[in-house]
Amino acid sequence: MGRITARTRVTRITVGGRTSRRDDLLAVEEPLEIRVGRAPLAVTMRTPGHDIDLAVGFLVSEGVVSRGDQVTAAIHCAGDDGENTYNVLDLTLAPGVQVPDAAAQRATYVSSSCGVCGKASIDAVHTRTSHPVADADLRVPAELLVRFPDRLRAGQEVFEKTGGLHAAALFDGRTGEMLVLREDVGRHNAVDKVIGWAAREGLLPLRGMVLQVSGRASFELTQKASMAGIPMLAAVSAPSSLAVEHAKHAGITLVGFMRGDSMVVYAGAERIVEQPIEAERAAARPAAHGAEHLAAQASRPATAG
Repeated sequence: MGRITARTRVTRITVGGRTSRRDDLLAVEEPLEIRVGRAPLAVTMRTPGHDIDLAVGFLVSEGVVSRGDQVTAAIHCAGDDGENTYNVLDLTLAPGVQVPDAAAQRATYVSSSCGVCGKASIDAVHTRTSHPVADADLRVPAELLVRFPDRLRAGQEVFEKTGGLHAAALFDGRTGEMLVLREDVGRHNAVDKVIGWAAREGLLPLRGMVLQVSGRASFELTQKASMAGIPMLAAVSAPSSLAVEHAKHAGITLVGFMRGDSMVVYAGAERIVEQPIEAERAAARPAAHGAEHLAAQASRPATAG
């Protein structure tokens, strides 16, 4: 698996049983320095792979760009020591796109567990999105939505080997098709990789999509969904209070505790229907037909029996 996983020697201890030594696989965590026009912007701890998607998604999440074509080039370059470890990525923005001021963005270090560490205040994180979703007309059958966590889990190839990665995926809310899945040691990185992929494919805004994540739903994930124009965020675990507050404010449907056939909807429940939409439409047709039939009968002249 290259730099995605690393092998190490471990001691396995079983209480009341035997102790053994064996090799084990770990998910790799390395820093990625994101530069824009050769100027450092941020450093995030990530699992190597899909670095360009990660960087572009990061710029979308930060409000630097709103479309993939606003990033015209990306190249891994050498660090300050002159060695190219593929841990420095320099992005070039399209003419007319304002180069971000690193001091006005987040702090220069972003851990793999917290995507918004270093923000001066919570108000600074409420970036205005170019892709509002409050009026998105997406409606997803509940029986379709509950299948997404298992399909996400089935696609987590590196998690299967290491047990140490988060995952995020985009699902078409109407067909249930999974468009892309990304894994990373940081949940926010996994989401940025998904958003960056979509941006580079020219798919933003993602108004017909559901963002499914493997862990909890934090504020940063609702913020990223908002910036990418994603109207529904679904999580296997719990959301935070700020995630719920922001979802309500932004018009995002927020789902948590997806377990088996059940889920808890914290915001935007109107986008989730309890029966397939086609069945819902079919159920409405006989009633409409019956009303038309009665109206036609009422308009006919009476006849003697």
